[in-house]
Amino acid sequence: MRGYAGKFLEVDLSSGNIKETKISEDILRQYIGGRGLASKILWDRLGNKWSEVDPLGPENILLVFTGPLTGFAPGGRICVSGKSPQSNGIVGSTVGGEFSIDLKCAGYDGIIFTGVADKPVYLLIKDSDIELRDASHIWGKGARETVLTLVKEVRKRFEDKYRGRGLLKEPSMLYIGPAGERLCRTSAVLAKWSHAAGYGGYGAVMGSKRLKAIFAKGTNPLPEVHDVEKTMEYINRIIKACLKAEYFRRWGTGSAGYTVGAELSSEPIMNWQEEWHDEKSFGVDKFEPFWVKKFWGDYGCATTCLKLAVINFGSFKGSITDNPDYENQAYLGTNLGIFKPEENIYLTALIDELGFCGIQTGNLLSFTAELYQRGILTKEDLGGIELNWGDVKAFSDLLKMIVERRGIGDVLAEGTYRAALKISKMKGVDATKYAVTSKGIAIGAHGIRSGKDYPHYVSYPCSVQGGDHTSVAYMPLDHGNSELNAILYDSGVVCWFNFFSQEAREALWGLIEAVTGWKITPDEWFNLMSRRILNIQRATLLLGGPDLRWDPRIHDDVPQRWYEPLTKGPYSGKAVDRARIQENVKEYYKAAGWDERGIPTSEELKRLGLYDVDKSLENVRRALS
Repeated sequence: MRGYAGKFLEVDLSSGNIKETKISEDILRQYIGGRGLASKILWDRLGNKWSEVDPLGPENILLVFTGPLTGFAPGGRICVSGKSPQSNGIVGSTVGGEFSIDLKCAGYDGIIFTGVADKPVYLLIKDSDIELRDASHIWGKGARETVLTLVKEVRKRFEDKYRGRGLLKEPSMLYIGPAGERLCRTSAVLAKWSHAAGYGGYGAVMGSKRLKAIFAKGTNPLPEVHDVEKTMEYINRIIKACLKAEYFRRWGTGSAGYTVGAELSSEPIMNWQEEWHDEKSFGVDKFEPFWVKKFWGDYGCATTCLKLAVINFGSFKGSITDNPDYENQAYLGTNLGIFKPEENIYLTALIDELGFCGIQTGNLLSFTAELYQRGILTKEDLGGIELNWGDVKAFSDLLKMIVERRGIGDVLAEGTYRAALKISKMKGVDATKYAVTSKGIAIGAHGIRSGKDYPHYVSYPCSVQGGDHTSVAYMPLDHGNSELNAILYDSGVVCWFNFFSQEAREALWGLIEAVTGWKITPDEWFNLMSRRILNIQRATLLLGGPDLRWDPRIHDDVPQRWYEPLTKGPYSGKAVDRARIQENVKEYYKAAGWDERGIPTSEELKRLGLYDVDKSLENVRRALS
């Protein structure tokens, strides 16, 4: 095999046993790596009891996978997966950084975690030298102290081993903050100081396994490729395409905090009550003075869309974070009625420090604020907090209640949708209509009422990753924005941002062959390979459980909020048309090989060789008949 290290690590946290395992070339050829391979392994191991597996229980499996393009395609990413504590399905959640490169250079394509440790631990990988170490002294600590303490601790061990072999960069790490430790369903798996794999809630899965961190340091070369010259040719073509994206390179997605609202009317404002604003105080030029690093890219990235923001004065002095990207500008800014860059940077840094996902938790905060606005939750319910829009201190106080699971924070720590169900029972009102989610996952900060942003009517209702804005359903299924393309990037594992252009997307197919030696055509990918992965993920959503199950007749829909007309801006009066939603969803079902109820047909699953998936859906078909 080319492009692969050829081995995976399997870590049984219950017993402490660590072993190497291999996956056949046939399986890798079909499922590639990352999200695709994770879906296959999760299904093979848990599919026959999926609806009974508690995502936060000992039976769940945590997967941390690279892909064959890791280290070769510009930009380093790693895919984290398992049964999601948010959707009860499978989510492939990726995060940037060098961890994937170090892991691969250590000789491993991924790690499979099973069981639960009897005390907090972290995994340390130094090439083939692997050990579980006690993390009790760092359990409960925030991101900053975790990174500083553990990097210093493990660096000393590396320096002792590699002394005299030149400069040694600190080992790469994935870790969780207090939110993950306390099983908050909106917690993230963090990398570096402020990168995060947020969709899916896998920080809580790490916390449930008492796994505080994973370190990797690889001193070997990347695996051999099939054709070195062709590999370099395609890498250079992708890099040249990236370098042409001058606007994106200069501003990153942070340019959108103003424009998506002012120009597209698609940005969440006060829990999506509106989607338009003309607050020039939130323009990217107002964030730029806080940047101390303007062109920052993870391993080999030519786009360098990242920025580092630091506040050096005032009441928020000491806040350090990736300059809030668009999603965090929206969800921790406009969606909370906050339009001051320094307040947005502060909240983003606090989210990082506590180990939350900015999208999921920002959605949760705005949901709670609207319940307070409408009198459904009171000051007393919120432990004395007056949760008014734009009050950054109130929102930061609420974050601390959630991470401590104190008072109403214990309910909110279950995430927006589950909290809505519980609050509905507590208060005797329907709080779910204020939950802007899909399949338990917060909608990305891209609305569809104006029709001007890239998601459209089927994007969230039919996505197998719920509200994930990086994996939206789209027609035709081979469109550049489609979920089948997202599955390719997440399985590769590559950064989607480097493949916006047609030139880069075309080069990707050549890179796959040059690295692996496998000639995978777009036709094979869109009609066979990606559909296997799509249908496994769809099946796990339909099976769900144990606490929530999704009925496509009810839940393959947009949030109720989007049926309400916009009242401000150039698209005032526009709302989602219910009849058109239903029509478009049915069209997507047909294109994807699903029946009129949204269940993959036996014919389609057998065509894909997914006979066991077909059998597992028999009860779902009977229940929905």
